[in-house]
Amino acid sequence: MSLASSLIRVLQAHSHTLSFCESLTAGLACATVANVSGASAVLRGGLVTYATDLKGSLAGVPADVLVEHGPVSPVTAEHMARGAQRVCGSDWAVALTGVAGPTPQDGHPVGEVYVAVAGPMRTIAERAPQFAGDRQTIREAAVTASLEMLEREIREWEQKEGMVR
Repeated sequence: MSLASSLIRVLQAHSHTLSFCESLTAGLACATVANVSGASAVLRGGLVTYATDLKGSLAGVPADVLVEHGPVSPVTAEHMARGAQRVCGSDWAVALTGVAGPTPQDGHPVGEVYVAVAGPMRTIAERAPQFAGDRQTIREAAVTASLEMLEREIREWEQKEGMVR
């Protein structure tokens, strides 16, 4: 069973929903989940905030965060995740921001990616492993990292709530 299929099954078992806010992946994470039969039971939708200004206007990332930390940062990713959760009305939200290349952006190297997950108990962001390869390879690796992080956060939430899978 694919990771996306497994996540859909678990979210459905908890009657939880999912949304995305994506920059460098431009909707690829949302599409990856939507590609699985049964996704409509949990997937609310997503925001594609490829342009920096859309991170503010669509996802609600404060202007001072974008000025101080830039579009590629864990703080920005956290705000993106909370924004998707709020705008889409989902229990869980995943955000991805980073540099797919082919050139560095604002001092950030190609392959630098931040992922955030907003859930019922917290919002957390982390830097994904440094990815290498062409744009598509980096984008696909970022999607996988984001789904893996979501799975970890769901497991932690389940443990905190005393649920056994």
